[in-house]
Amino acid sequence: MTLPTLVITSTPDWRAAVEAQLRAEFAIVQYTDPTGYVTRLADARAALVLVDGQDDRWRFWTSTPKSSPATRRIPIIVAADEAEIRRAALIAGADFALTPAELVAQIAALAREMARVEDPAAVAQLECECQESLPPLAVQGVEQFNAGEYYKQHDLFEEQWMHTDGPVRDLYRAILQVGIAYFQITRGNHRGALKMLLRSVQWLTMLPDVCQGVDVRQLREDAARVRAELETMDPTAIDHFDRSLLRPVRRVDPD
Repeated sequence: MTLPTLVITSTPDWRAAVEAQLRAEFAIVQYTDPTGYVTRLADARAALVLVDGQDDRWRFWTSTPKSSPATRRIPIIVAADEAEIRRAALIAGADFALTPAELVAQIAALAREMARVEDPAAVAQLECECQESLPPLAVQGVEQFNAGEYYKQHDLFEEQWMHTDGPVRDLYRAILQVGIAYFQITRGNHRGALKMLLRSVQWLTMLPDVCQGVDVRQLREDAARVRAELETMDPTAIDHFDRSLLRPVRRVDPD
């Protein structure tokens, strides 16, 4: 059986500790030369990328895959000591941004949860379902989300998710979880909000940029900005969170 590929960029100090935990489950490769980065990731069918945030090129290693349809669904984790780099990494497209110590402590669980080798048939099915119209129940959910009724949107999207069998159900789960994160912010629950945003990453990552008329790319970017703000702020100051960052779900013309 071919092992999924895990890519580590540069030459981080934590590489050996990560390899020791994951070598039985992943084929681990190291990228130090940026030439042909996207092509190499696509050819390797990379399941996960770990970026050394102490490398001056961390932004390239992080944002470049997210700019290409061929690689944008590959989860990326950035490890950096500096909080400002971790915050910037989330905005640049990283799915997670951790300290090196956190990465080493959590990588086994994170890799098993996040790393994905996509089934071509499932991808094709998702692309097909995303061309369909947003179901009426989900339309109501978006309306409640955009009205700031984050708790009410949960029930609507949960019902839609439960009545959907295909992979497009991940769209409803992703919006639901972002909405609940926003709800937790309005309730002053910093930890709960961050937990829900982190949980939503795995679903948002797998979706096309537009699905059933929902601008998923914009939702990803909005959620990343909220996460970045939560990561760097004092949790006790959650009442002063800039709620202008809680942006609505954007719907776009399918054409």
